[in-house]
Amino acid sequence: MAAKKKTTKKAVKKTVRKAVQKTPETDRDFALEAMKIARDRHCTDIVALDLTGISPATNYFVIATSTSGRQGKTVADEISQAAGKYDLVRFGRAGYEQGQWILLDFVNVVVHLFDPEHRDYYNLEMLWGDAKKLTIDE
Repeated sequence: MAAKKKTTKKAVKKTVRKAVQKTPETDRDFALEAMKIARDRHCTDIVALDLTGISPATNYFVIATSTSGRQGKTVADEISQAAGKYDLVRFGRAGYEQGQWILLDFVNVVVHLFDPEHRDYYNLEMLWGDAKKLTIDE
């Protein structure tokens, strides 16, 4: 058991170190790619917040509203798959089974897929109101 725990800690440290070594352009490009996937799968109110220099935890939030849990899961799966093109590894995933607020953590890019009710309730754009917003066509 101790050996497995040590191996898991090593893998986590390696994943985080690898993510931090990515260039800011990689983070930005992946955030834009995640936005495009959400748009192509008919999510609404898609926005990416540039948190570089604002948040000590991540560089970008991608936020989108899905129409159903099934749609949110599909978008989450496609974004997770697209991360491979950028040599990114998903560090964590939360809320996938419920589909109301799916969070995908790629360390430097965090994707939030909300249902409309939870999007309004948590209002992340207001919380990070001083962040620059990215558009899909950048």
